[in-house]
Amino acid sequence: MRPLNNRHRLMIRWTLPLVPVIGILGYVVVRGSGKPDPLAPAADGSIAGLTSILSRTVSSDMHRFAFEDVTARAGIDFRHFPQARRSLLPEDMGSGVAWGDFDNDGFPDLYLVNFATDAGERPDDERAWCRLFRNRRDGTFEDVSRASGTNLVLGGLGAAWGDFDNDGLLDLHVSAVGPNVLLRNRGDGTFADATARADVADPSFSTGAAWGDYDLDGWIDLSVPNYVRFEYRAADRHRSSRQYGSEIPYTLNPSAYPAAANRLYRNLGDGRFVDTASEAGVENTSGRSLQSVWFDFDLDGHPDLYVANDVSANGVFHNAGDGTFADIGASSLAADYRGAMGLAVGDFDRDEDLDLFITHWIAQENALFENMFSSGWTDAEGHRRVLFMENSESLGLGQISLRAVGWATGLADFDNDGWQDLWIVNGHTFEERDDHARLRAQAPHFYWHRPGAGFYEIGAFAWPETPALVGRGGAHADFDQDGFMDVAILEHGRRAILLRNTGIGGGNRITLRLRQPGLNTHAIGARVHLRCGDRTQVAQVLAGSSYLSQDTSDLHFGLGDAAFADEIVIHWPDGTVERRQQVAGNQVLTVMRAVP
Repeated sequence: MRPLNNRHRLMIRWTLPLVPVIGILGYVVVRGSGKPDPLAPAADGSIAGLTSILSRTVSSDMHRFAFEDVTARAGIDFRHFPQARRSLLPEDMGSGVAWGDFDNDGFPDLYLVNFATDAGERPDDERAWCRLFRNRRDGTFEDVSRASGTNLVLGGLGAAWGDFDNDGLLDLHVSAVGPNVLLRNRGDGTFADATARADVADPSFSTGAAWGDYDLDGWIDLSVPNYVRFEYRAADRHRSSRQYGSEIPYTLNPSAYPAAANRLYRNLGDGRFVDTASEAGVENTSGRSLQSVWFDFDLDGHPDLYVANDVSANGVFHNAGDGTFADIGASSLAADYRGAMGLAVGDFDRDEDLDLFITHWIAQENALFENMFSSGWTDAEGHRRVLFMENSESLGLGQISLRAVGWATGLADFDNDGWQDLWIVNGHTFEERDDHARLRAQAPHFYWHRPGAGFYEIGAFAWPETPALVGRGGAHADFDQDGFMDVAILEHGRRAILLRNTGIGGGNRITLRLRQPGLNTHAIGARVHLRCGDRTQVAQVLAGSSYLSQDTSDLHFGLGDAAFADEIVIHWPDGTVERRQQVAGNQVLTVMRAVP
């Protein structure tokens, strides 16, 4: 039997007398035994002995936001992975999307990553291109892939925008199975290949990279997670195992391959990077890593690093402030051994620290790790602890995810009521029983956050025509700058989808766009506290999370009925604190840090 993780130990310790835990624990035992799927639904979709206890009823008053598919109208024409599947692990893992304003016109542009298994043989094949869509600022996009030089052909997985050379222009890192690529923004609408000089062409199986200035020197650094040391052997095509009643080819099982070490590229400030992962303590050689994210666990001003690992314990690395990190996975209770894919960071409970949501593989429940730092817990020596408590079940996010395979995800206030909602892109890793060239589709999830009660899945209302998807990447941004957060999704082997928020929530809002002169120009790592009356929201500027994807770096705050924010406190990456009072809502406010 598979050993219980920290979450299950806590459940046993504190809530064993409760009936739901008996059912859940029994499920874990059965799963470890290799028996058939114990969660087979009844005809009405219920799961005996579990759903009736843990299900949530959605009523019409919870229909607080909705989306329309504007992909065709917006001019987003993209086909992912235009090849036949061969049941190989690298083919099925991606790809991602990345929002970034590369031309500095105030509207986010969209980069879509593509995957070509035979990239070296088809550099001129337009069907295999990664594509850059420039936002025309009128609700439509222009494909500038060829003109900009971003039409890469590679085994592409993830993308992340970041201004690594501090010229005020967003550059682009693309991770791949095979050498990664770093493109430098020339400022004239074109990009130059800076990979060789930067020395970041790691030929591994690289996944969801993220930018962050971990040493606070003003030059942003790059975390590049690697998945497994995949090696294709023809004989392996005839090996398989069975999971939950389905036959799984050996070449699709991540446990069949050893984990690969991660990279941490420190920016030297002259166009070059050096890999410091080993000396910094974040190689995570035992983790099959899929996505990393930088955020400040304990609000000390130093970016910490969290890494989502598949079939291995997640990496939880606390920044010591001296160029090294402490592995606090065990003590933080946030390093569960599950099949982790996507990451979302936000202060969902508005207690002024940053929480973490993680999507997982089938039958493992997605996880919402509530950051307890603001609660003031201390260790034996009286020092405040970094501690997370997994709270998905009581908030409505556990049981509903048992049959889904979750990938990209994000916390965003879709109805501008001041509370962050949640979206998840789902899609199976199992093949269709009658067509092994296709993967099984699943519907995405859209959750409305009801204050004090948790999350309610309203996807049937939010996107009524929602199709089942083999979803992978996804990211949110207000692409049309109407004050409501939209979502882009990439479906494996098919199209990219642009969902426009129709704005039925109607709350007031404010968006902050932070900039700095000279160093760390896009203020990655800056933290903002926004107060309306006695309510405070916190957000941090990130550059990479979700799954293989990147959300907008603008900080979006719903204000509800409030016409203005009473106070905005900006903690700039260098430690400078700036305060603004009585800031009017319903605007995009660009704040440039003043030079002392």
